[in-house]
Amino acid sequence: MKRAVSAYALALAALVLLTAFALAVGRFPLSLADLGALAANKLFGAGTAVSPTAETVVMQVRGPRILAALLVGAALAAAGTAYQGMFRNPLVSPDILGVSAGAALGAVLGIFFSQSALVIQLCAFAGGLVAVGLVYAVGANVRRHDPILSLILAGIVLGTLLGACIALLKYLADPYNQLPAITYWLLGSLAAVAPRDLAIAAPFALAGLVPLYLLRWRMNLLSLSDDEARALGVPVGRLRFAVVCAATLMTAAAVAISGIIGWVGLLIPHAARMLVGPEFSRLLPFAMVLGAAFLLAVDTLARTIAPIEVPPGVLTALIGTPFFLWLFATARRAWQ
Repeated sequence: MKRAVSAYALALAALVLLTAFALAVGRFPLSLADLGALAANKLFGAGTAVSPTAETVVMQVRGPRILAALLVGAALAAAGTAYQGMFRNPLVSPDILGVSAGAALGAVLGIFFSQSALVIQLCAFAGGLVAVGLVYAVGANVRRHDPILSLILAGIVLGTLLGACIALLKYLADPYNQLPAITYWLLGSLAAVAPRDLAIAAPFALAGLVPLYLLRWRMNLLSLSDDEARALGVPVGRLRFAVVCAATLMTAAAVAISGIIGWVGLLIPHAARMLVGPEFSRLLPFAMVLGAAFLLAVDTLARTIAPIEVPPGVLTALIGTPFFLWLFATARRAWQ
């Protein structure tokens, strides 16, 4: 318990420091005095003089982007934590059931038909929900196999089909206007997130988080076999369906505003489990804090590491690949 409290304190402190650092650095650097004066004006109504340019940078440029990084990182980490607990596998990510592929196809369709940014986000959100709905319908109707295995196989098959549809649309897209926009979205970015986007995505992410929080005690029982969980009075089928719906809602809301940013939902829950243990009521909030801090750090690095912004999805892959290989090697030693 003492270790978990220390881990929470360090994670929250790191999140606060990263937020201040992200607000300060960039092409228009700000001092801590500027940030403190602006915070005092906005929170307490102080009359401290602040440069209009500094206020514009914080409130209209970096502020929404930082909030988006916190929201997306926390949502993907929470969804990954739920999926890994439900599938009893620490190497499962939120896109295992095809939500990222479905959201990508929806967004690509919106770009292909030259829709507005809002319509593209709504298409991505709807595409993710529809994809997971199809996967769950297929998996639930295949009774000859283990239900978890059926869901995973259905997700892989449908994800492959959706990927082929995306490739076809990229081939047919206008190479001068549509194709660059499609590629940019598929790489993931928080650069274009506006307050309106946050206002749309945040309620859906919260709606997915509430069931996970209310079911936090029963989620621990999904680590048991289905027969053992049923013997303890847990309606396994209904509980698994509720978890899938909640995690999918959070993932779709995040992907709709950020594009596809991989590895967050795979790495962060596993790292959180190593620090605070597998008990879901402690693991879920800690993974969300860790996920928010991780994506904020990656996004800050993405916009400051080079003159041209690097897509955060690329950086998460560069960080996640060696970590995954280490995890895979560790698992193999454990099996042997």
